[in-house]
Amino acid sequence: MNRVVITGLGAITPIGNRVRRYWESLLAGTSGAHEITRFDTSKFKTKFACEIKNYDALDYFDRKEARKFDRFNQYGLIAAEEAVRDSNIDFSRHDKTRLGVIFSSGIGGFETFEREVIDYSKNDFRPGFNPFFITKIISNGLSGTISIKYGLQGINYCPVTACASSSQSIIHAFNYIRYGKADIIISGGSEAPITASSIGGFNAMKAMSTNNENHQTASRPFDVHRDGFVVGEGAGALVVESLDSATKRGAKIYAEIVGGGENSDAYHITGTHPDGLGAFLAMKNAVDEAKISPGDIDYVNAHATSTGIGDLSEIKAVEKLFKPHLDKIQISATKSMTGHLLGGTGAIEAIATCLSVQTGWVPPTINTADVDEKIPSKLNLSLGLKSYKTIHYAISNSFGFGGHCTALLLKKYVG
Repeated sequence: MNRVVITGLGAITPIGNRVRRYWESLLAGTSGAHEITRFDTSKFKTKFACEIKNYDALDYFDRKEARKFDRFNQYGLIAAEEAVRDSNIDFSRHDKTRLGVIFSSGIGGFETFEREVIDYSKNDFRPGFNPFFITKIISNGLSGTISIKYGLQGINYCPVTACASSSQSIIHAFNYIRYGKADIIISGGSEAPITASSIGGFNAMKAMSTNNENHQTASRPFDVHRDGFVVGEGAGALVVESLDSATKRGAKIYAEIVGGGENSDAYHITGTHPDGLGAFLAMKNAVDEAKISPGDIDYVNAHATSTGIGDLSEIKAVEKLFKPHLDKIQISATKSMTGHLLGGTGAIEAIATCLSVQTGWVPPTINTADVDEKIPSKLNLSLGLKSYKTIHYAISNSFGFGGHCTALLLKKYVG
């Protein structure tokens, strides 16, 4: 089987509109939470989110292009372009039938769907839909658009597994390449869920924080006072490539992918298994696939959404798999800064994990002032400040509604 590496990164996030700025903000412990600007929140329980800052579509697209794309499409295209540029690929030098795209979104063009339906009702229910309505809302439209933009004729699809979607897209890219079915795949995910119906829906489920007075500290994973997740938006893109292809073209290599676990809680449509069964199986399968032992893992970028049951179930899974090595492992929850990007979250967290493996810097978990007593005290949760350690192996966890559990395992690349 082929060895698989990461050769390009791209991101647009609530704390940085390029990878470099995103990474700097993570290490600085910057919160991306602010009052929502997209709609009037006066009647909503939650009035804040992690929006992209200083964004104007016309800075990236001409007016005609911008009208064709929902915000989630725009974010994904921006991230993919940065990743391709970062990887320094000349696609014309490759067999394009062996180049592909696996790019996800959990809910697709939610903003477009909401706006078009509202306009339809205001127009006395007379159909007057935008001709781009369908292509703007379908989740797979983004993967198709990226493929068309670069003329990539290999595998092209969009896994949709809620908040595990983009992590799954990276794992699938890893599998296609290691089994020799592709050479290079642009993978990742994008989401733009900061809309009235999305916020209202999550509020109805009582899944989202309502800490409007202290919104910048509302995303507080592992804290005893956590009261739900903070929604975010953005996209992450990774160029996943066979080591042979990367070596031949002299590409820089950020990290090697050596495992990918995909499992189900088989428990509840929204709630995680209280003992973290799916999370445990995903991490264990990733470790087994890499042919290493749990004691080899140095760092876990936790899914940790700042929900009561979710945080604890993941910790239970970590505790079960990594005993007696808990004092060696470092954990951090970057959603404390970015919020939860739903289908885009796995991709930006894979980027953070990749950079941690490459550089040795571990982003902090911010806002956690009073750790839940149910969490073992020996766990290093990276509270407050960045830290440095040599990282040989790291796991990035992503879990989604429906019981979908993924664990992406990265290794420090040694040429």
